[in-house]
Amino acid sequence: MTSFHLLSCALGAVVLVLIAFSAGLLLGSAPERDVLYQVSTIDALLQGVYDGVAPIDDLARHGDFGLGCFDTLDGELIGLDGVWYRIPADGRVRQVPGNATVPFAAVTFFEPDITLPLTGPVNLTGCEARLDTVIPSENLFYAVRIDGTFATVTARSEPAQEKPYRPLVDVIEDEEVVFHLENVTGTVVGFRTPALARGVNIPGYHLHFITGDRTAGGHILDFYLLNGTAAIDVTPDFLMRLPTEGDFCTTDLTLDQQEALVSVEK
Repeated sequence: MTSFHLLSCALGAVVLVLIAFSAGLLLGSAPERDVLYQVSTIDALLQGVYDGVAPIDDLARHGDFGLGCFDTLDGELIGLDGVWYRIPADGRVRQVPGNATVPFAAVTFFEPDITLPLTGPVNLTGCEARLDTVIPSENLFYAVRIDGTFATVTARSEPAQEKPYRPLVDVIEDEEVVFHLENVTGTVVGFRTPALARGVNIPGYHLHFITGDRTAGGHILDFYLLNGTAAIDVTPDFLMRLPTEGDFCTTDLTLDQQEALVSVEK
């Protein structure tokens, strides 16, 4: 059973849309922590809505684990164990201050419900297929963490953009910076989103990576895992923060962005 609640922010900075799935009692976790908190939508980001609208301090009130990107698309975001990192186009990982802002992000308090040992070598597609064998439903949100040793990780980031912003597919085609990491230990951070949330987030898996020494990483394009452990947190409640001003309010979000999304996620 699903219920939808529309909340308005008194400060006029955001609109909160709460989509609560009553399956939130699944596995007996505390429902107030089993929430995926999201800023803006993936379709808005695909169309070039890159201005930061929420600070890291706001994300930290809603989670200690997550991913996203930064104001003007300046680097990939990873939140892990309550620490927030930026992986910019120069590849140098930096911790970020609480006032840094994001145009898009998804976070939760990571409390695993399922663990799965992973033996390899196995690539990204094979790893996702193994995870799919243990999730209880394809219609829920999941936070996913994989700690392991990797033969290779292919990841990317993007440089900061200037207005007028171009669509994300054009930025990736022209300015994507790809990192090839070899023989590293590290952590995969991300989410599995159900198809019912198409346009809101990325259906399927959206994963970022950071090395164990916190010196490299990015948005995952592929990897070869040698061995590791996957942990899955069932997050059936969903809270969205939508901007009430700026480009978001004038962007046509009825357009089908699935072809662009496939191109960007390759």
